[in-house]
Amino acid sequence: MSTRSIAVSGPIPTLLAILISLAGGGLASVLGIPAGWLMGGALAVAIAAIAGVPLAMPDGLRNVIFVMIGVSMGASVHPDSLSLLPSWPVSLAALALELVIIVAATGWMLTRLFKLDAGTAYLSSFPGHLSLVLGIAASGVGNPRQIVIIQVIRIMMLTIAVPIGAIFLPIDHFAPAEAAAYLGPMQLVLLAVGCTLVGIVAQWLRIPAGLVLGAMAAATAARLGGLYVEAVPTPLVTLTFILTGALIGTRFIGLTRAELRAAAMGGLIATAMTLAIVTVIALVVTGMVGMPFGQAWLALAPGALEGMGALGIALGYDTAFIAAHHVIRLLLLSFAIPLVAILIRLHEKRAQESRNPGP
Repeated sequence: MSTRSIAVSGPIPTLLAILISLAGGGLASVLGIPAGWLMGGALAVAIAAIAGVPLAMPDGLRNVIFVMIGVSMGASVHPDSLSLLPSWPVSLAALALELVIIVAATGWMLTRLFKLDAGTAYLSSFPGHLSLVLGIAASGVGNPRQIVIIQVIRIMMLTIAVPIGAIFLPIDHFAPAEAAAYLGPMQLVLLAVGCTLVGIVAQWLRIPAGLVLGAMAAATAARLGGLYVEAVPTPLVTLTFILTGALIGTRFIGLTRAELRAAAMGGLIATAMTLAIVTVIALVVTGMVGMPFGQAWLALAPGALEGMGALGIALGYDTAFIAAHHVIRLLLLSFAIPLVAILIRLHEKRAQESRNPGP
């Protein structure tokens, strides 16, 4: 009998998710795992969700978390971040190449090894933009249920693989710098209000991850404009990591163990291929532009912007660089996914015509 986690309303399931994230993050931090508060919490909540623990993450709190992540990312940007701009053409070209290789390789693997139809295989291989993928699948391209399972497996494995990969990143020399001063209560309130307003506008304009990016843009502009130089207080950053871990983990609500087993092998192999491709591309990029391998890896690795951005903060990397690459990845996928769907339909139409030639 499969166990299905339950999403319910009320404060108790939400509080339970946060407490589990706190416990998992605290344990990971004590064990010395990089970005332990974030990734330990995410893993703990994901396991609890799959085990059937009743958890919840209300939309209102989710939006607050998005703004907190954006503020933290923007406040961690330094003026010397602009010095990385000359390296962006190289890394962005690598990002585009990486997406082509990931989709082509994993799609081919799923069709040949697991005998999936082309629509299901290639829509399952896209590293991100799940809502667009499922929207196209619902229109008749591929098997939506199989796509959901494989994509969820991919997301879950990335959640597990990122902290494991972070252990091997060269973070010793890139730890977050100690702040000389921290934002005061009034500064935090004013910054939060401004970032929230810009985030709402960005969301209204349908910008991908609008609340996160809008808040980050406002916090970054204010910092680079000299309106503040202080850092976000460490307890508030830690709280942001704990809440983000709970948010990531609750994405696994509703996934049964039977569903995991059904698509585990395809999802595992696809994820392993994706991470291997990302690692090779990141090594090439760092060799060409001389940036930290971990920073390039986080910028190129397919994952949610809020998770990768928060991990970048915890590991002391340039969050503007990481965020920009994840936004551009989503924009590239916005064009690539419909294009591939059209090509698949044309291929299916031609195959059907060849099987049923006219008189």
